Amino acid sequence: MSSKSSGFRMGIFQKMLLTMLIVAVVPLGAIWYIDYKSSIGRISNNITQQLGNISDKLVTHVNDWVTMNLKLLRQNAALADMLSMQAEKQNPILRTMLNEYEWSYLVFTIGPDGMNVGRSDTKKPKFYGDRVYVQQVLHGASMGKQVIISRTTGKPAIILSAPIHGASQNIDIKKLAGVIAIGMSIEEMSERITNLQIGKTGYAFLLDENGKVVAHQKEEYAKTSADFSDHPAFLARPASGKKFVAYELDGKKVVAFVQKTDQDWIMITQQDYAEAYSAIDEANRKALILLGVTLLIVTLIAYMFSQRLTKPIRNLTRVADEMSRGKAVVKIQEMGRRDEIGSLAAAIDRMGTSIRLAIERLSAKI
Repeated sequence: MSSKSSGFRMGIFQKMLLTMLIVAVVPLGAIWYIDYKSSIGRISNNITQQLGNISDKLVTHVNDWVTMNLKLLRQNAALADMLSMQAEKQNPILRTMLNEYEWSYLVFTIGPDGMNVGRSDTKKPKFYGDRVYVQQVLHGASMGKQVIISRTTGKPAIILSAPIHGASQNIDIKKLAGVIAIGMSIEEMSERITNLQIGKTGYAFLLDENGKVVAHQKEEYAKTSADFSDHPAFLARPASGKKFVAYELDGKKVVAFVQKTDQDWIMITQQDYAEAYSAIDEANRKALILLGVTLLIVTLIAYMFSQRLTKPIRNLTRVADEMSRGKAVVKIQEMGRRDEIGSLAAAIDRMGTSIRLAIERLSAKI
């Protein structure tokens, strides 16, 4: 006796259910995916815009602070007593500057030979010719700058310098008579940076052009002017303007804007990726829940409709099978329907009647 192995065969109910699910779920999935991508793009733009705006404001704050103090130096450098390059004439001006600007701790002048001329304090003149901010001006720069740990205060400080131009026979050529410099505490400038909090994990910090810390939330970094020259954000700094970057830091993914100030310092405004993009994760979670619930509802509806459509067909199949076996069917329930199923039921009923009459004629002849 031979036997046939029969695999799984999809009936009309399964086929109809699958078809309805495909017709319902594919458009729904496409709409969800488009909306999800749109949400990601919108939230990502909000994140970059927020960090970018904060970075712009902080850089503007630093630029304005430096510009204000540089303007102070240039205005006083143009005074006749300052142009004299004589300590007895310069010192009263330097002391006045010190008293007027409480964040300064020393104002002084240096001659072209690098030797200190005038001072706002009573200390003896000393040689400053080897200092970066002096060399920058002596070599033609319109300003000099250097971030240091002040020996006077023991705290992070910045020294700004500007040229003192003397008289020259050629009015188009400005002769360098010396350098005026001011040592300032950066607490006022850095306060806005260090007090900034972006969410729970975001903050900003400022590095000089060599990667040394100018301002940072962690005091130990600022007090020691820590070297951040190997920091991912510093290494990714743009040649100019600002740049959005992402990097790994202490085992966490971080997003940040890295922006240059007018002084070539580097402002970094950063936030943990997980927190910054938590809105996307939340949106994705809600979208998946909505998709799952919708899919469940669609499946239930498709199941009920498939049952409603295939049950009459299965019933008519059973009736036709019983007729083929000679069994009489009293009533076909689907006869009352006014659709194709009703037409099929009427046809089967007529076929049953024809079969019954044929059997009766055949029996009469016998």
